[in-house]
Amino acid sequence: MGLSKRTSFSARENRIADLAKALAHPARVAILKYLSSQNACVCGEIVDQIPLAQATVSQHLAELKRVGLIKGEIEGPRVCYCIDQRMWNEARELLSQFLTDVHNCC
Repeated sequence: MGLSKRTSFSARENRIADLAKALAHPARVAILKYLSSQNACVCGEIVDQIPLAQATVSQHLAELKRVGLIKGEIEGPRVCYCIDQRMWNEARELLSQFLTDVHNCC
């Protein structure tokens, strides 16, 4: 969606759309599932868990980081990723409200 169209919608609607877009790829869902099962930040092992090339995994990580679901910290020559718990909770609340705020019309 073009930038000019985004301004036609509320910040909440744009945030929900960003989260939905980030969650709309099975590789990103798999990455989030893997990271959420770990007790610490994960470095290079993510590539071993996802059946995609390293460059493709990096692109998916960048999208998840862009929307704030994960955070990455540089440790030497690599970046270690983990769930950003504050943003994860915010996303869960936002999506939960959106998905439960439905009035039966049929």
